[in-house]
Order: sequence, then structure tokens, then C-alpha cells
Amino acid sequence: MAADRAPGPAAPGGSNDSGGSAGLDDLGWRDAYARSLAERLHDDDVAVFVVDAPGGGLAACGIGFVFRRFPGPGLPDGRFGYILGMTTDPAHRRRGHARAIMRALLDWYRDKKVARIDLHATSDGDPLYREFGFSMDYPGLSLRLG
Repeated sequence: MAADRAPGPAAPGGSNDSGGSAGLDDLGWRDAYARSLAERLHDDDVAVFVVDAPGGGLAACGIGFVFRRFPGPGLPDGRFGYILGMTTDPAHRRRGHARAIMRALLDWYRDKKVARIDLHATSDGDPLYREFGFSMDYPGLSLRLG
């Protein structure tokens, strides 16, 4: 399905209404997130693609980063991509917006010559990511300090 509105790069000062918080209570992180995103929006290693809602606000958005770590197998220069977030306002789902944004992000990563891209998928997004060739790599472990 083709998106009824094409994704484009996010603009500074644009809407930061993501259409919801995926059920998370606001613990003060939203303001810090918005400030950090505004500061990094023009970094070469950050891409934000949005689809504007016809009446204003956001229909959908996706955020990608390029990170560096030490080179290794499959990462000859140590650079890898991470898709931080993909979200679509429930009122604008099933219109191809997430698919169009994912294409734009993957094209951006290809232009940057990034060989590996990671993301954490929700059950809602998993089928879309698998459609693009994402697969389970290995289960990760996390430790939250503090």
C-alpha cells in the first residue's frame, strides 16, 4: 500500500506530538527527549522522517541514529544503525505511513553506507520489520543502574 502522504525530514520547531506514549506514564522523560532531539536534529548521524497529518500534527514518524563501536565481524568500520522509534497515530494507521518512513530510513542508512541496523520491535511493528528483512539476531541482556 502506498502512503497517502510522502514522508519528509523533520523540521526544527515542528510538532513533537507523537500521538501517544505507547502506554507509558510521563515520568519527565518527554521534555528531556524533546530537548535532546531538537539539539541533535541536524547531526549527520541522526535522521527523523515524518508524515504530517492533513489537519496538522504528526500522522507518523521514525527516528534513526548511526552509532560507532569498535570494528568487528560484520562491522568493518564499527558503524551501525539503530532505529530508535517508529510511531503512527492510531487515527492514521493502515495507510502505508510506517512503510514509507521505513523505506526512507533504510535509504538514508544505505546512503551512509551502514551495514547493520538494529531495532527493538513491538508486536504491532514486528510484521512490518520482518517484511523489510529484519530478523531476530540474538536475545540481549540489560542492566539498569541507579
